[in-house]
Amino acid sequence: MKLKYTGILTAITILFSGASASANMLMDVYAGATIGVGGATMFANDNDVSHSAQSYGAVLGLDIPVFRFELEYDYLHADSIEMHIGMINAYAKMPLPAVKPYIGVGIGNIFSGQDTDFIDLDSAAAYQAMLGVTFDIPVLPIDVDVEGRVLYAPDIYEYSGIAPDFLQYEARLKLRYVF
Repeated sequence: MKLKYTGILTAITILFSGASASANMLMDVYAGATIGVGGATMFANDNDVSHSAQSYGAVLGLDIPVFRFELEYDYLHADSIEMHIGMINAYAKMPLPAVKPYIGVGIGNIFSGQDTDFIDLDSAAAYQAMLGVTFDIPVLPIDVDVEGRVLYAPDIYEYSGIAPDFLQYEARLKLRYVF
């Protein structure tokens, strides 16, 4: 089995090995959805092109008192490009009762996509940073995250000697159901 698939299976096993929140464990497993709006910029040979961008995604994660880890899928659509992104994220948070500020980082891969000129995107590494706040809804097993995110992917395709970098920044809303 390839090392990449072994790592993915290990991460999923760790996420689902936690008990539910009602079992008085220190960890919670959650699943959720994201939606975001912002802008995207392509950097290539001193020709920067910026457009508005939207993203939609799904997350699966493990929440412990000070840290949170999650697997994330995003579909990103800008005026000139669309792509599918898979990320592994880690967050550090302040363990306050109802409102929890956090900071996070992620690493992943752009695994599919197209430019408006129908240029297929190469599989490229992607990096992101997040800053936000989590609101716990006291009587429901739902958490609401409001965050700002910056995503960077170098050399997303190569065409006629041009290999542009991609930068996306957005405000994002994430709804998480805690099991």
